[in-house]
Amino acid sequence: MAPSRVSEELYPPTLSTGEAEHLLSTIKDWSVVHGLTVRPPQSVVPAEADPQGILATTAPVTLFPSPFPRVCFEQAKSIQKAYNSLYAAISQDEEFLKDIVQEIIEVDEFIAELWQVHLKVKEEGYTQNLSLGLFRSDYMVHQAVGVAPTIKQVEFNTIASSFGGLSAQTSKMHRYLTENNYPQFEKPLRIEASNIPENNSTRGLASGILAAFEAYRTSAYPPSLPLCVLFIVQDGEKNIFDQRHLEYAIQDQSSPVPVFRLPFASILSHTSIADTPKRQLLYHLPSSPNSIFEVAVVYFRAGYGPSDYPDADTWKARLQIERSHAIKCPTILTQLAGAKKVQQVLATPTSTSTPSILHRFVKNAWAATEIERLEKTFTNIFPLDESSAGLEARKLAVDEESCKGYVLKPQREGGGNNTYRSAIPPFLKSLPETHWKSYILMEIITPPPVHNTILRAGVLEQGGVICELGVYGTCVWNQETKEVLHNEEAGYLLRTKGNKSEEGGVAAGFGSMDSVRLV
Repeated sequence: MAPSRVSEELYPPTLSTGEAEHLLSTIKDWSVVHGLTVRPPQSVVPAEADPQGILATTAPVTLFPSPFPRVCFEQAKSIQKAYNSLYAAISQDEEFLKDIVQEIIEVDEFIAELWQVHLKVKEEGYTQNLSLGLFRSDYMVHQAVGVAPTIKQVEFNTIASSFGGLSAQTSKMHRYLTENNYPQFEKPLRIEASNIPENNSTRGLASGILAAFEAYRTSAYPPSLPLCVLFIVQDGEKNIFDQRHLEYAIQDQSSPVPVFRLPFASILSHTSIADTPKRQLLYHLPSSPNSIFEVAVVYFRAGYGPSDYPDADTWKARLQIERSHAIKCPTILTQLAGAKKVQQVLATPTSTSTPSILHRFVKNAWAATEIERLEKTFTNIFPLDESSAGLEARKLAVDEESCKGYVLKPQREGGGNNTYRSAIPPFLKSLPETHWKSYILMEIITPPPVHNTILRAGVLEQGGVICELGVYGTCVWNQETKEVLHNEEAGYLLRTKGNKSEEGGVAAGFGSMDSVRLV
């Protein structure tokens, strides 16, 4: 089926009051029935109105799938396995990561603490060489005048890459509306279902965890206890249903795999390390303390930011997980590989006299082609250190005019951490210059204009929007032998926000769930 062409004047269509009410009613009911939901924020339902935490509401979502260039969608999906391999290789290169960390360790206490956990385990000796990555590479469409559109990478996520569960449901919902609602408008909107690609992100991510689980199960020694997968989560998680979809997909096997959820703050209370050379991680079921499982895979949906480590016990908990024999998703080294400073080093413009750092990590038979494909997705990113490139970037960042083309990013995940455009100079001037080197300066990507309508907390927001495509990848590798045991592209996420919003995180309250309409 040929991709559709979209007229900005006609899409999305203008609906009558009756059509809009019917569409909203359908979306609300479909979302609840199919788990396209979140816990309501306190701004909508105060805690005292829902003391037992039993309520759910439709996740922020677009009424229509957003137009997205087919060539860009296919480019992003086709490059994901190369990105998986790249970041697996980076996580294996301790010397490279050490150099990165040393540049920012004095001014970034969180990165420093993570590195200390790694050093403590290294001194004792790692017992598990296998690592699991559930990655997500995020892009925006870039289209220069007279040039075909292409994708440019916003960031690469190596920990808690969320929304795989809700993204698959969003695509299903838009396909349902395409077949059952849009054609019923007074001016029928006909979208070919084939132009809304199927999205198997839930199954894809679950397959990655199951691949790691199977690798652990078939290791050299026979486990004496039943094996399980452990999700490490945040207390009061609003995005719980996204995680539940993934849990249920893991359990929906001919031989079900036990999956348990454990709040980060409860790790020390309900896990222990076996007194064996392997240091197996044991999970003590809170509801039945005599029921003990051996943890094969630990999947972190918490632990990506300083707020998850309020005291010394939480750092002891992370150390306990890291020194155990469980396969971690991610290890400390893989989490550090996702730092913005790593992305900056990879993407800083090079010259003929300074070849790309990618040659250090991409060494297969197709290295030259693969490096070229990866570099095509890079946008310009600069350090703010005292190197020549960093000093030039500092001039751009503090200049009241040139700063308008950039975003300032710290070494953080989770949304809501960036500083944009004209806010950059006063923000930097509020910091000691010695702290500037912990930030990167990224050229802002300006995508082509798109329109849509967002449903958020029962309120419609209509107008111009900006779309960000994330492609998931799963990878299992041996940190010692460098062998990659599993490497797959695993579905996609489309997040859409109003074009007046700088930040894009759904969980952080800025973006909405969307799906691709190929054009």
